[in-house]
Amino acid sequence: MSFFHAGPAPRRFGPRPGGTRDRLGLTPGMRVGLFGGSFNPAHDGHRHVAETAMQRLDLDRVVWLVSPQNPLKDARETASLADRMASAQAVAHGPGMVVSDIESRLGVWWTVDTLRALVDRYPGVRFVWLMGSDNLAGFHRWRGWTDIMRLMPVAVVARPGSLLDSRTAPAAARFASARLPADRARLLADQPAPCWTYLTAPLNPQSSTAIRRARIN
Repeated sequence: MSFFHAGPAPRRFGPRPGGTRDRLGLTPGMRVGLFGGSFNPAHDGHRHVAETAMQRLDLDRVVWLVSPQNPLKDARETASLADRMASAQAVAHGPGMVVSDIESRLGVWWTVDTLRALVDRYPGVRFVWLMGSDNLAGFHRWRGWTDIMRLMPVAVVARPGSLLDSRTAPAAARFASARLPADRARLLADQPAPCWTYLTAPLNPQSSTAIRRARIN
């Protein structure tokens, strides 16, 4: 597993805006949550994060960004992109939920490059990066994680088993002064980055790892 320092990630230029049909249909002024992951497979816990963010942040849309391959995970344990897209589409139903493989079509590998590309392609859209608290606990290992925090607001949704670790995570400590109280979460998309909030809600215990283990057993 690779670990990355907190310094800036070099900008990697992909296709020019408009060069790839992403079918996201985003327009200036929209409030859009970006929810990335392997979704290997997608489950109700993922939907819980997306729906909690949609409601608490007053979002117009949540885009599920199905990654080609998470650099921090073993490719041998990852299902095909087509299978994971189908899995996400089966779970992410409902108004405002969109499942996309734009990372594959843009040819980007790291989340920071995906977010930069979308910000460039959609000026005027108010993006928010969404993640479960289990990801916040290890967020400081991501390439360009400080760049992500400074690129757009971030919302962290509580997930079982990671509540304490995530609240004391290096990323939470590093950007403690940029934290927005949860009772003001509806304002998050309008805030300049860095700005983040932590949302608690009734917890959903499902996890991709547990589902894969159950299939093996």
